[in-house]
Amino acid sequence: MPIELDPTMHPDNAPLAWLLGTWAGAGVVGYPTMTSRNFGQEVEVTHDGRPFLHWTSRTWLLDEQGEKQEVFAVESGYWRPQPDGDVELLLAHPTGVVEMYYGKSGQAKVEVATDSIVRSPSSPEYAAAQRLYGYVNGNLMWVMDMAAHGHEMQSYMSAELRRV
Repeated sequence: MPIELDPTMHPDNAPLAWLLGTWAGAGVVGYPTMTSRNFGQEVEVTHDGRPFLHWTSRTWLLDEQGEKQEVFAVESGYWRPQPDGDVELLLAHPTGVVEMYYGKSGQAKVEVATDSIVRSPSSPEYAAAQRLYGYVNGNLMWVMDMAAHGHEMQSYMSAELRRV
């Protein structure tokens, strides 16, 4: 599915233009410290003409009927494309965690890993993460692996979102 570039978008954002828009869908979250659950997610990716994209994500746990049960996670930040396909992702969480990811963008995909994590004294233990986002058949698909709570890097979350 071809992506039409917004003429008001900064040209540096072109490799990530497929992320722009509002997305919604569902996924699965699970980790040794929790029971696997389904979650719903809404993501909004926008630009204001400068060389970065603004990212906002909200997730909530779903009950067995697929109804919203409780807020699970919120994050806000910026995708910062760099020369040669490099990309930075800066994210802040209300849990007291700020992450800086670094990685590569490619043909309708981006793969990043934490370069640094800053935690407040009251935030949960969190050591590292990796994320992979892809534009597949018009949908935004993503997976996240995480190392936290004394566990090694392993699968944590994944979802498929549709443009709304």
